[in-house]
Amino acid sequence: MKIGILADIHDNVDNLRHAINLFNTRECKAVLLAGDFVSPLVVPSMRKLTCPVIACYGDNDGNMTGIAGGMKIVGTLGHPPMCWKSPDGVKFLMAHQLDDVRDGLDGADVIVFAHTHRPSVATDRQGRVFLNPGEVGGWMFRKPTVAIFDTESRETELVNLPAMPPGVIIEAY
Repeated sequence: MKIGILADIHDNVDNLRHAINLFNTRECKAVLLAGDFVSPLVVPSMRKLTCPVIACYGDNDGNMTGIAGGMKIVGTLGHPPMCWKSPDGVKFLMAHQLDDVRDGLDGADVIVFAHTHRPSVATDRQGRVFLNPGEVGGWMFRKPTVAIFDTESRETELVNLPAMPPGVIIEAY
């Protein structure tokens, strides 16, 4: 079973739509969002997903009331840490910041976190997968990414979204 994983949208609706198209094309059965919508602006696009969304807040989600209202239509939203068990039994633990889950790792198969905007995948000695999908927004490093986790093989694919143009440089006077 494929699970789409994303984070750090930071209001980049275009990149979010690329991620949604990817998750739908790859027939993901659920999408996990590890925070930082930033505003309700991004929620309507998520209605196009063909699977449920399980999301937690990040540290830059300003209008939580607006985000929560929109997410009632799209899926499940809560404060981190959040736990979710896939239909085939894989246990996910999710938070925007890894420090928010350090004391609750027991029993988790996959730990999803974000905040750094840098994609990473690692496995610890207990076989738990630590997965940071990177940033959908692309504002920080100009390299937007998402992840697709296969619950059967326990493998993660980090997927680059379309490249962003170079950032604007402000010249000194």
